[in-house]
Amino acid sequence: MNNANGQFTVVVPAAGVGKRMLSACPKQYLTIDNITILEHTVQRLLSHPSIGHVIIALGENDDYFPSTGLANNQSVTCVIGGKERVDSVLAGLKQLNAAQAKWILVHDAARPCIQHQDLTRLITYCLAIDHGGLLATPVRDTMKQANASQVVAATLDRSQMWHALTPQMYKTHELINAITSALASNISITDESSAMEALGYASGLVQGSSDNIKITQPEDLALAEFILNQQKNNLASEAICE
Repeated sequence: MNNANGQFTVVVPAAGVGKRMLSACPKQYLTIDNITILEHTVQRLLSHPSIGHVIIALGENDDYFPSTGLANNQSVTCVIGGKERVDSVLAGLKQLNAAQAKWILVHDAARPCIQHQDLTRLITYCLAIDHGGLLATPVRDTMKQANASQVVAATLDRSQMWHALTPQMYKTHELINAITSALASNISITDESSAMEALGYASGLVQGSSDNIKITQPEDLALAEFILNQQKNNLASEAICE
């Protein structure tokens, strides 16, 4: 699904239930301006000139997706995800022909505010350096390490610490190999980078925008709505200036 014209595929794991949102439906189906978070995310990805296809890993009993505007989108393929995020990502990867799709991106369904400039920066970096990487932001706050009683055990040096974001972009066959090997070895996989690290693959840090938030808590929904509206206003202002 990557072709000679530079069209990349993005796997979007969307099988989770989002318990921390305390909502009646999975968080990816909560709405902002009457559009689901999942639709915002996928439409933002597909509107980038280098992205031609999105594979969405859905929950086995997902009754919400058919009513979204993505259900009949020819640029979207759906697969059944798994219990954990990594299982859903692997299900999406298995839809790819690794020989034809050399590179793959993975992006969280609950990150609708991803900016085109960050996508371009990540893709450009990975192609230039010929190994994978992820969007990330440097840690700004003082970092504390706690003991089992949640008492401060140490203050950590934040100078080399980063917050991992998505998308994360890797060579398809390497990512499949990393995930399957890590799962077989019972290694905890929190994101694609952690699987790659476990097998010794290089994973570059590409600085992204801090507004690429993940909607996790109820208050994040209002913040995401604010960011999306600000981004929309900025695009409108740029169009007027042109």
